[in-house]
Amino acid sequence: MTTRTAPTLRLNTRRAVDMIVRDRRIRARRRMRAADLMVASVWASVALAISLWLAYGGLNQITDPASGITALGIVTGLVGTDLILVMLVLAARIPLIDRVVGQDKAMAFHRTLGKPALYLILAHGALLTLGYALSDGTNVIAETISLLQGTDLLLAYLGLALLIAVVVTSVVAVRRRFSYEAWHLIHLLSYLAVLVAVPHQLSTGGVLADGSGQRIYWIGLYLLAFGSIGVFRFLVPTLRSARHDIRVAGVEQVAPGVVSLYLTGRDLDRLQTAGGQYAIWRFWTGATWWHAHPISFSAVPTASTARLTVRDLGRGSAAIGRVRPGTRVSIEGPYGVFTDAHRVAPKLAVIAAGIGITPIRSLLEHSPLRPREATVILRGTDGDQSYLWNEIGALRSMRGNSVFTMLGARPPGLATWMSAEALSRGVTISSALPDLLQSDLYVCGPQSWADLVIRDARAAGLPEAQIHVERFDW
Repeated sequence: MTTRTAPTLRLNTRRAVDMIVRDRRIRARRRMRAADLMVASVWASVALAISLWLAYGGLNQITDPASGITALGIVTGLVGTDLILVMLVLAARIPLIDRVVGQDKAMAFHRTLGKPALYLILAHGALLTLGYALSDGTNVIAETISLLQGTDLLLAYLGLALLIAVVVTSVVAVRRRFSYEAWHLIHLLSYLAVLVAVPHQLSTGGVLADGSGQRIYWIGLYLLAFGSIGVFRFLVPTLRSARHDIRVAGVEQVAPGVVSLYLTGRDLDRLQTAGGQYAIWRFWTGATWWHAHPISFSAVPTASTARLTVRDLGRGSAAIGRVRPGTRVSIEGPYGVFTDAHRVAPKLAVIAAGIGITPIRSLLEHSPLRPREATVILRGTDGDQSYLWNEIGALRSMRGNSVFTMLGARPPGLATWMSAEALSRGVTISSALPDLLQSDLYVCGPQSWADLVIRDARAAGLPEAQIHVERFDW
């Protein structure tokens, strides 16, 4: 019988850690390639739409300046519509996209396409109107009035107006003036905006002539977009909610304006929720049935229980905090890549503020951490914001790991995520997290605050692949 020496144990431990890190980096590279493939697929769909138009004689229609302007209007319309339908696919929460790329990256790309798609559709309408006016020998105003007299084109203008409303309300500065419920309702108009524009695509100009490859492509893209939404945003959540029969078991006040909702259900562990994920929840009461909210799990679900922790940030979330035991609950998800599975480095660094503690708490619960692997900083303006802090240090995974708190207001007029007291002592992100460059950094809290943490991490030299963020804005 042999006994392993301490150097041998340390060597084996290092080898095991190296293998874990290597596997994480391989998975990260695969996700990056998948994200690149997603972007490439979007532009390939645009190229295909233009190629089909060319293949079916698009250029042959150009005989003079008026027809050239009209042709350009058709192309901008095709590309803009293609991007809008792709945006709907990205927002459909297809499990493959969420699992391989991550819904955060998919939705970030979705948002970047919004303005270009709107500008292309606006150019489509303007160029076609100008081209038709030149062909008819009239002016733009008279041509516009003439176009509005057709039902199909009237619906197309209605779709344009709805699309403008959706894009404008998605701009951050405008979005913050709306409640989540109002913004979400307006955003649903994007579905209607696309649908009401379909008749004019089929009836005007002959671009989607019956039997053409273009018609087959566009019908297929419409079916993919709305089929994905119908299946993954409505059908699957409905069946899943019925299967698990989730109900509110109790409501506990954690702090002023903050409550934990304890849920019960059947086979909740079969949701396969990873620590750090969220779901979209609908509580079936008279005050809450009409809106759904993205809320993180504040504990990893068991077979029969789950827990959410919610802060009163508006009328909708306040109403959720007043639901009664026995209330039926619908679930869409779980979603999110703010999980241990997306780590690439040997160590873990965590900075959380306010209600951002909720995904952090379940992330740490679910992570198989070794001693001295993790450092956690919990940030709050005062003691009233120490939601669930007492649970962090009590987690089994945190044994032998470090938890620090940073209380106090930020200094006025200074863009920092730290307290004035910490800054006065010369604390930096590198001194607070000595192993930062060998760590995955998980950040969760208000967007403007989290952006400052990420700014400091990047300035300290932390690679982008090691930065993970959970956004609570919408």
